[in-house]
Amino acid sequence: MTSGLWELVLQGVWVTVQLLFFSSLLATAVSFVVGVGRTHRLWIVRFLAGFYTEVFRGTSALVMIFWVFFVLPPAFGWQLVPMWAGTLALGLTYGAYGSEIVRGALAAVDPAQKEGGIALSFTPWQRMRLILLPQAVPEMIPPFSNLLIELLKGTALVSIMGMGDLAFSGNLVRLALQESAEIYTYILLIYFVIAFLLTRVMRGLEKKLKAGVGKAAPERKAAATEPAGIGGVR
Repeated sequence: MTSGLWELVLQGVWVTVQLLFFSSLLATAVSFVVGVGRTHRLWIVRFLAGFYTEVFRGTSALVMIFWVFFVLPPAFGWQLVPMWAGTLALGLTYGAYGSEIVRGALAAVDPAQKEGGIALSFTPWQRMRLILLPQAVPEMIPPFSNLLIELLKGTALVSIMGMGDLAFSGNLVRLALQESAEIYTYILLIYFVIAFLLTRVMRGLEKKLKAGVGKAAPERKAAATEPAGIGGVR
């Protein structure tokens, strides 16, 4: 490929990274708000959070992008640019999946921990902030890592709006060169590299968080190499 076509691909990579960053931020916020809502003591909060989860898990991300980009503008009289339309659609959709991760991790915390917070007269917010979340968040990292990879692959859907992401840019290069096998192989490898880097970052974050709550495996001490003297005295 020429330098100009490579520049087009790199621009697509940058757009994909931006979209991934913004949509993952929104999805994380939605995951925690809705996930915590699923455990709320008020039934109406649990119902609304559960309703949201079922609606967005039961609809297609592709159709949601169409809906946000083509249906919302006439209804409200404004037009979202493709970047924010994609961020909104992907963030809300994948946030619904993430909310189940949050709910499950909170439910997995030992009930004795919750009872201890009640015994200490903690408010529900204090129990959530000081007891439940510090123990639950490290357990959320592996499934959140998988969800982040799925979100990365889902960013290719925004190409239907004509947004210049990696998939869209790769298709333009394919049309210019009339070469499918080489171009799509490059695109697959680029997605793989981004996913691999994300996995490394999430694993590092998991180790750090687990070490903070004492769940990391203790580091083995190096065996002493000096020979013992008489009676075991060195």
